[in-house]
Amino acid sequence: MDTEALKKLALLGAMEGSIRLSSAEFASHISASTQTAARRLQELTRMELIVRDVNPAGQVIRISERGKSILHTEYIDYRKLFEGQNGHITLCGSVVTGLGEGQYYMVLEGYRKQFVEKLGFTPFPGTLNLKLDPASMPARRRLGSGILVHGFTDQNRTFGGAKCYPVRLDDVRGAIIVPDRTHYPEDVIEIISPVNLREHGKLRDGSQVRVEVIE
Repeated sequence: MDTEALKKLALLGAMEGSIRLSSAEFASHISASTQTAARRLQELTRMELIVRDVNPAGQVIRISERGKSILHTEYIDYRKLFEGQNGHITLCGSVVTGLGEGQYYMVLEGYRKQFVEKLGFTPFPGTLNLKLDPASMPARRRLGSGILVHGFTDQNRTFGGAKCYPVRLDDVRGAIIVPDRTHYPEDVIEIISPVNLREHGKLRDGSQVRVEVIE
């Protein structure tokens, strides 16, 4: 079953209604020849996953109820994959080198006391930085309000607040920390833990890591 072609049609708008789309145009969207694109559309029509009206002015396509059901099943499967069977959100990414600021902020007493009180551990002075896989970004954006870490003032300097999300990396607990003011893009997350995660997991830049968010 050509679910990839079906998903592409949905992304082009054929889920919400009918779209006018030539085989040549579809070919450019799926990086295939016009002949291959036409054949894939014919196959989707034969399987009653799309409804196609071909006339001298071109062709109009919409995804059928059966096609929508197939896509919904795919969606449920992906949710199970990235959120887990128990509803926990799972994020996957590769280890990257950070800016090195974590080791400074983790030992500040204004933060350390809150980590102990709210997360239940004193963090190792440093963070593990992960660049998330594109497939994990929808789950990343579904993170809730998190645990609030308040900002504070120390010696006339103001330190900003952050949100924390308890996580597990295999047998180690930790937390994603999202500062109110961050230098990282949305697809890079920082993880704190009571242990040195790089050493504990024998991780290096490029290592793949799977993180389960505990809600």
